[in-house]
Amino acid sequence: MKIAIVKNSNNGFAKRWIDYCNEQRISYKIVNCYDSDIIKQLYDCDAFIWHHHHGDCRDVLFAKQLLYSIESSGIKVFPNFNTCWHFDDKVGQKYLLEANDIPTVPSYVFYSKREAFNWLNTTKYPIVFKLRRGAGSSNVRLIRDKSDAKKIVRKAFSKGFSQFDRIENFKESIRIYKERKSALLHIFKGFARLFIGTYFSKMSSPEKGYVYFQEFIPNNTFDIRIIVIGNKAFGIKRLNRKNDFRASGSGSIIYSKNEIPEICVKIAFDSNRKLNSQCIAFDFIFNNGIPLIVEISYGFSAIGYDPCEGYWDESLIWHQGKFNPYGWMVDNLIRDIMHMSSCK
Repeated sequence: MKIAIVKNSNNGFAKRWIDYCNEQRISYKIVNCYDSDIIKQLYDCDAFIWHHHHGDCRDVLFAKQLLYSIESSGIKVFPNFNTCWHFDDKVGQKYLLEANDIPTVPSYVFYSKREAFNWLNTTKYPIVFKLRRGAGSSNVRLIRDKSDAKKIVRKAFSKGFSQFDRIENFKESIRIYKERKSALLHIFKGFARLFIGTYFSKMSSPEKGYVYFQEFIPNNTFDIRIIVIGNKAFGIKRLNRKNDFRASGSGSIIYSKNEIPEICVKIAFDSNRKLNSQCIAFDFIFNNGIPLIVEISYGFSAIGYDPCEGYWDESLIWHQGKFNPYGWMVDNLIRDIMHMSSCK
């Protein structure tokens, strides 16, 4: 048995996978998914794993297509179709969560300016505007009145929105510096980005032809993220940015088990039994104490979860101590390979 691992430079899961395979003496090979002959590189492999990234324009272009193609050949992959087809696609997530009757923040998508305007005339404000793509609260805005909402709609059905917001990026660099989480150089880089876009922004088309809103749920000063991998789950509490409604990407994290409502863990396990994902992160906020899912994702920043104190199993039993979720991913994949072999 051999696992093909894509090793890229986005500080993702790959190094953790490689370390685990070395520790457990699991056979693997490093492959380059950007090579035209990537399929040939897998001739002696039983599995293919790749932590593709939403911020790499190459990955956005073909990662899902490559993974689905490899999966269709009978090779086990991570992430598989159920795990990543909706990755970095809030519109797709809306449909998926609603179709499976999973508790979610009410969201609305429109594909014509007229239908969007009709809805804006009847809805309550403020509302939250989002592009279908973007993580860490990027491309997310609070719209306080109908006038501003109509400006958003007009832009959505004309020139559209860049996937890299230069002004918001500069503001974020200032925020991070003020909170002493970065050096002054970070502000200079943010200022330079006001005039010189990123390679990603140059290669990415504007988002347009649709508009997506979510209801604004007030009085939330944090969110809860629960990550489910197989029959195990772990979580964190993320505090909002100062004077902001957004928690994702704030960098202010609480790891104490006592700060994470167990009901969120239960809903996460129950939801993933319907979605059948190999790995999935659920972001929760609360409406009068009731947990609602804002977004989902298969990927996350590995370094942000190293301080977690323990994990829950499917019976909601807590297991105190350090753990290796990246090893879980590998072990679950090997289990699936062995199960497939036994069924032949």
